[in-house]
Amino acid sequence: MVGVVERPRLKMPAVGRGMRLLAILRCHRWFAAAFALGGLLRVVAMLGYRPALWFNDSYEYVSVALHPYRPHPIRPNGYGFYLMALEPAHSFGFVVFTQHLMGLATALLVYLLLHRRFGLPGWGATLAAVPVLFDAYQIQLEHLIMSDALFILLVVGAITLVLWHRKMSWRIGAAIGLMLAFTVLTRTIGLAILGLVVVYMLIKRAGWRPIVAMVAACAVPVLGYMGWFASAYGKFGMTSSDGPILYMRTALFADCHKMGVDKRDLDLALLCIVVPKEKRGSSGQGFLWWNQQGQKFHIFPAGSKFSVEMNENASRFAMRAITSQPGDYLTVVARDFFRAFRWDRPVYPDANTYMQYEFPRAEKPLPNWELYRGRADSDAFKYEHGSAATRIVAPWADFMQGYQRAIHLPGIVLGVVMLIGLYGVAVRWRRLGGPVLLPWLAAVGLILAPAATAEFDYRYVLPAVPLAFLAAGITLRHGVRLPRALRRASARPSSAASSAPATADT
Repeated sequence: MVGVVERPRLKMPAVGRGMRLLAILRCHRWFAAAFALGGLLRVVAMLGYRPALWFNDSYEYVSVALHPYRPHPIRPNGYGFYLMALEPAHSFGFVVFTQHLMGLATALLVYLLLHRRFGLPGWGATLAAVPVLFDAYQIQLEHLIMSDALFILLVVGAITLVLWHRKMSWRIGAAIGLMLAFTVLTRTIGLAILGLVVVYMLIKRAGWRPIVAMVAACAVPVLGYMGWFASAYGKFGMTSSDGPILYMRTALFADCHKMGVDKRDLDLALLCIVVPKEKRGSSGQGFLWWNQQGQKFHIFPAGSKFSVEMNENASRFAMRAITSQPGDYLTVVARDFFRAFRWDRPVYPDANTYMQYEFPRAEKPLPNWELYRGRADSDAFKYEHGSAATRIVAPWADFMQGYQRAIHLPGIVLGVVMLIGLYGVAVRWRRLGGPVLLPWLAAVGLILAPAATAEFDYRYVLPAVPLAFLAAGITLRHGVRLPRALRRASARPSSAASSAPATADT
């Protein structure tokens, strides 16, 4: 149009951007300092253990990344697809670098949600993020070729999106649904998180549009994966391992005489355990995988452990054991649930598994196990384009070993934090727990589900930690009082504080 002159866009000078960054860091100085130290610890871990650390399950994930032609029968392919996306870099070091970024991002979400959305003081929100930033076992878990760091970030991210918005549009609901779909495809327990989110949104009367959008956005990729699984195995599902794993859960107490299993039901009779209960130990690993001597108490028919038929038979056996021996089942579930809240960290379920959560002191070659597709050592070599065995480099590795012995979150502290969250739910009973309910129930569920369906494992506790601290932080936000010196320092107005949202419950 004649006579219309566009005004040139002014770019912010570099000095101005730097001053703005300094102002932001000053407003969030507590978290900025903790975040920097947490990042530094992760750099030390990467320098000390190159390119990555390995767990027994790691090799199967790498196999999925290199042979993505069929769904894996034991676990969903989500993390394997993530490895496949990073495969062009040919670097497990790059994989664990991204996972350390996920851990830092999880801590950032905890801080932002508590400080900006719920008004907790900066130092208090920083304390809630400290376990994710500094727990040595969290850092070690991020350094493993495992799905845990991705799973934790997805769960915390989805719950952050739900709690951040007082009024939710269908677009936000769809974004939450997609995030939960990725969660489910990473670990099937994500379906339980979806259920919790749906119930919470119904309680909060979020409206039918965001709920429908969320469920639909989650259902499309999940149902598509299940259809792919059905085309490969003839069963519409996510895995064919839930039956054998539940069998492992009940193997410590299952008594075929009490269950009423006889030779007329040959499929179940073949799964009866002849080892006396007093000799079965405290872990069911030996009934599915191995025990401390590498021997199995029970041997599934060769090649059929995770077949569709065996999955159904093992599931029927386990459900029969649970319904006929409910007291025994509740006893082992309660025992494993409360293992998460001990002060000490005893060896469990066996020494081999326990030591895989410690920063190692000695190097060892990768195993030559035959996998579902491929072989452990050769697949890792192919992915890395070179040796992928962990190299231990001093003095960085020595530091992380000493750090892990001293700095980690005791289980009893997690228990106290969860009791604080429970208190927050109880005092908000008229509002059905308010915003405390969702993270608290998710934390409880993430600890209870393995105890109920599989077995206690230390790495299954870590996803519950940021959620438990979120619930406790929301609970305490009205009762937190700054020390006098910090109160004076925080009394100075800041742009961040003035722009923080109101803190009323939703």
